[in-house]
Amino acid sequence: MNIGLDAKRAFHNNTGLGNYSRTLIQSLSQYHPEHEYFLFNPKLSNKYQLEGKNIHEIIPTRFIDKLFTSAWRSSWVKNDLKKLNIELYHGLSHEIPIGINKTGIKSIVTIHDLIYKRYPNQFNPIDVKIYDKKFNYASKNADHIIAISHQTKQDIINYFGTSPEKISVCHISCAPSFADVVNQIEKDRIKKLFNLPDEYFLYVGSIIERKNLLNICKAILLLKSELNIPLVVIGNGKKYKEQVKSFVKENGLENEIIFLSENINAKTSSEFFYGSCFPAIYQSAIAMIFPSIFEGFGLPVLEALWSKTPVITSNISSLPEVGGENSYYVDPLNPKEIAEGMKKIYSDKSFTENMKTEGWKFAQHFTQENCANFVMDVYKKIC
Repeated sequence: MNIGLDAKRAFHNNTGLGNYSRTLIQSLSQYHPEHEYFLFNPKLSNKYQLEGKNIHEIIPTRFIDKLFTSAWRSSWVKNDLKKLNIELYHGLSHEIPIGINKTGIKSIVTIHDLIYKRYPNQFNPIDVKIYDKKFNYASKNADHIIAISHQTKQDIINYFGTSPEKISVCHISCAPSFADVVNQIEKDRIKKLFNLPDEYFLYVGSIIERKNLLNICKAILLLKSELNIPLVVIGNGKKYKEQVKSFVKENGLENEIIFLSENINAKTSSEFFYGSCFPAIYQSAIAMIFPSIFEGFGLPVLEALWSKTPVITSNISSLPEVGGENSYYVDPLNPKEIAEGMKKIYSDKSFTENMKTEGWKFAQHFTQENCANFVMDVYKKIC
């Protein structure tokens, strides 16, 4: 089967949607090599390479397509799909080409979350309108929808009135490097490179209101007199980040909250940009703290479980679905609960070792092979 995939984010995006796209494409290529995978990329990039005998990168060739790459991706790409005899097109991030349902080419769309529906005030109003148009069109016109969690499936049903039978839940996997055990020499090298402390808690994610970093800082403040261990933050933000930094400064937590993305070596390091050093950072942490108020999935939780790093996360939205029975669940709006989890994991070694072992076992549900198989089952279902 000739399978087309929207690869814009696979080649250009270094956050969640890009990671999802790259991991899925490589997994499909590896575990289902009998098919050909055509990656439709609006413009060349030297950031990421996706290689395989059955992987083909397709870029615009007509002058007008090169000039208006957004139009090519959102509609005109249909000409190339037909020329290449594409039988199935998969929009990996919420959208499909306009009019593809009239070409005879089957289409699938992955919808990761509908957070813009739940929290529209946290988005630019123009972006909300654009997202609504794209998501609505894709959900109505795609032959089938992949939701990355049961939470997202329920949201699609609630917000768009989509039939449950049209939606399949296909959980996602993470980069395979998180499953590799990092030796102590490498951990020490990374700690030295980024000037990391010997002991630390870890937060990974965008620094935005929904991700709730401020309440972790409040938990750190509550623990300052009895558990003076810093938090390493991987991620960036704008307005909300400044709010967090103001709290940090006002409460004398400058030494306790380490914004690693501001580290001079991190800014210039390809290891940091591409995330190849992240497994060492995860595996050196006491625990990953991810008390997000809402997630479509929560990839850092899965990355931590694969790394045998204990997880403190929220007891709401998709996070119990991803964290399993042996993560430590908290009310994300209660800093005291977060602090109690940090203290428990640090002080109770047998409890922590059980979290590591059982969390890693649970993560085996989310192997690349399993996730690729679930997606391929959907492909075969509609073709």
